[in-house]
Amino acid sequence: MNFAKSHSDVLVIGAGPIGLLLAAELRLGGASVTLLERLAEPSTFSKAFGIGGRTLDLFDQRGLLDHLPSDAHRWGAGHFSGLPTWLTYDRLPTAHPYVLRIAQHETEHLLARHATRLGADLRRGHTVTALAQDADRVQVTVDSPQGTYTATADYLVGCDGGRSTVRKLAGIGFPGSTGETASLLGDVVLTEEPPRTGMTRTDTGMIFIGPLGDGLHRVVPTLFDQPGPEHGEPTLEELRAALRAVIGTDLGAHSPRWLSRFRDNSRIAETYRAGRVLLAGDAAHVHAPFGGQGLNLGFGDAMNLGWKLLAALRGRTDLLETYERERRPAAERVLTNTRAQFALARPGEQVTALRELLDGLLDIPEVNDRLAAITTSTTLSYDLPGAHPLTGTFLADLPLALDGEPVRLAELLRPGKGLLLNLSEQEYRAEGVPVVSAKTGNPPAAALLIRPDGHIAWAAGPEGADGPAEAVELWFSRPDPW
Repeated sequence: MNFAKSHSDVLVIGAGPIGLLLAAELRLGGASVTLLERLAEPSTFSKAFGIGGRTLDLFDQRGLLDHLPSDAHRWGAGHFSGLPTWLTYDRLPTAHPYVLRIAQHETEHLLARHATRLGADLRRGHTVTALAQDADRVQVTVDSPQGTYTATADYLVGCDGGRSTVRKLAGIGFPGSTGETASLLGDVVLTEEPPRTGMTRTDTGMIFIGPLGDGLHRVVPTLFDQPGPEHGEPTLEELRAALRAVIGTDLGAHSPRWLSRFRDNSRIAETYRAGRVLLAGDAAHVHAPFGGQGLNLGFGDAMNLGWKLLAALRGRTDLLETYERERRPAAERVLTNTRAQFALARPGEQVTALRELLDGLLDIPEVNDRLAAITTSTTLSYDLPGAHPLTGTFLADLPLALDGEPVRLAELLRPGKGLLLNLSEQEYRAEGVPVVSAKTGNPPAAALLIRPDGHIAWAAGPEGADGPAEAVELWFSRPDPW
């Protein structure tokens, strides 16, 4: 295939889960999208394997839940730095108060089908080697099995991971802290039964053990203040030696499916946008991998950015300025809590005393709920203009009656355009925005203007006097094609 003079509305670099979801969001709005992925074949490694409640809410709003494995295990609780008292999820403001265990490669397969079915052009084995931009477009040089070519786009988004080539080529700094501790990770078969699953702190380090199915276990031993090599492929013997050093036995680990190493780096890009180049997912932020928060944080980036890029293609470039303003605080909260969890896992009597104190506080429901919400981002709210307390919050779902037939709010949001939901007898108008009049028991407000990412842009006050016109003007572009 001849890729010469290839042009798209948006180039997405990196066909991991974040890039795939972003591409699907852009195609949902009609933009032409090219996905460039350096790997020739999809990854078969499990990598991240937990999808949290907020991501499941977002997937529900795009009709993806039915495509997830029906037999996937659900965790209704999670740990905070391996403390004995677990965080419970049943009181969180989500329609899915659990974490779904599904290997990342399965999620990628689902999202690749979703994106390509919608018309995204997915090119595997295509590596970006150079990038340039001017006031009108972005241009990249791409090495591919068919040869080197150039591709242009109105905008480009780097979703190419923590070592992002796009971030480096765009000259965006990546400040933060470089961890002094290296961890090994292995998806292996264990001959011995592990003493416990989840995270365990020992006198020499910490370890995470989690069953993956098919006889595999994810084991992640960490020896503190022993940096080890930062690069290079780890070996099974390295992993077994680390297991022995942390828990006194290698558990008979054998037959590795995947081996990797990582540091407890915590970094956020200096900016999420440089001209027509933007960053999302690990390209914009990295942190210690506690609770699978990175994958879910990246999905939030994609859902926030997709509809704003669509608006920019229609001329509403001002909405792109709100992307970093809304998403950077979300990343900062994840970096803060993962740093805290890493510090709480360190050996030492003082840390032990702190852990015992905090563990006792987790018996208080309000404290448990607060940490559960922090680590799952289920109470994430954006600071949007408007006096109503619902403004900026996320509405996971709502059972409705539409013309006497039951329907859920999540189903109405699947076109990705947002809507004005009228739950009263009063008439509300929103030019260029779908308006749905429905009934529900105990409505949260008389009417709600909901953005394409599920966050409430406006809610009617008690008297319902002020309409949504100002919020519509602020957040919604005209539906004219670009």
